[in-house]
Amino acid sequence: MGFFEKLKAGLAKTKNAVFGRLDGLFKSFSKVDEELLEELEEILITADVGVNVTESILDSLREKIRKEKITDPMEVKAALQVLLREKVGEGEWLDLSTSPSVILVIGVNGVGKTTSIAKIANLLKKDGKSVLLAAADTFRAAAIDQLGVWADRVGVELIRHGEGSDPAAVVFDALSAAKKRGTDVVIVDTAGRLHNKKNLMDELAKINRVIERETPGASRETLLVLDATTGQNAVLQAKEFKNAAPLTGLVLTKLDGTAKGGIVFSIKEELGIPVKFICVGEQIDDLQYFVADEFVTALFE
Repeated sequence: MGFFEKLKAGLAKTKNAVFGRLDGLFKSFSKVDEELLEELEEILITADVGVNVTESILDSLREKIRKEKITDPMEVKAALQVLLREKVGEGEWLDLSTSPSVILVIGVNGVGKTTSIAKIANLLKKDGKSVLLAAADTFRAAAIDQLGVWADRVGVELIRHGEGSDPAAVVFDALSAAKKRGTDVVIVDTAGRLHNKKNLMDELAKINRVIERETPGASRETLLVLDATTGQNAVLQAKEFKNAAPLTGLVLTKLDGTAKGGIVFSIKEELGIPVKFICVGEQIDDLQYFVADEFVTALFE
């Protein structure tokens, strides 16, 4: 099964519960009027597209209907697809132009951070890049062990210290190893303890200083992993992390387990941070780069 088919299957809950209602909506109206748009508004908000984003979409839709004199409800559906593509923007590829390049991955426990790291490593390995993982979430022994299991499964090297050790020291050793071995990409797992933002910020700042010192000029990515099943709470979480770290992209997990796939539109609009990866399953190859056109098409097909 190709990834687009997996994407369609993974978004089935969102489509069936929410976007699937659009066909029925547009077919049930014989003309384009305010009642149609009000029902459309309710559907989009139900999909966790977000109130502000939904209002923005509907304002643009009204303007398009007026300018283009649209009278066929099915033409409104086509116009909606175009507007949704514009809202979410294109995903951006990772900047991995130096060797080594460094990817910091952050996110609270339970969002799928560790498995996302493994899946990104697997994707990069398939692209022909050598990858090394750094277990810098030393706050939990389980996190170190879990990353070790995934590193073995993917077939990449892991640099680890014991529980409670200095995360920056793990990163230092990982970068040293990468430079010696000519590794293309170092992916760093970090602790995400939002309940103590100062500790998180201090820890990330220390890690960033080590990266800057040991690999000056290296390409850097800071990816935040979010659980799509939490809906608008994911947006609030992202805002908190954005205050603590210079995020370059988002990884949206568990899209297959929620009817709230519309969160993708809300996140991009409210945060201005591109969704770089989406995950629609538990398997190692169920994470891929985010492609806006495929995402919107999968919701409507």
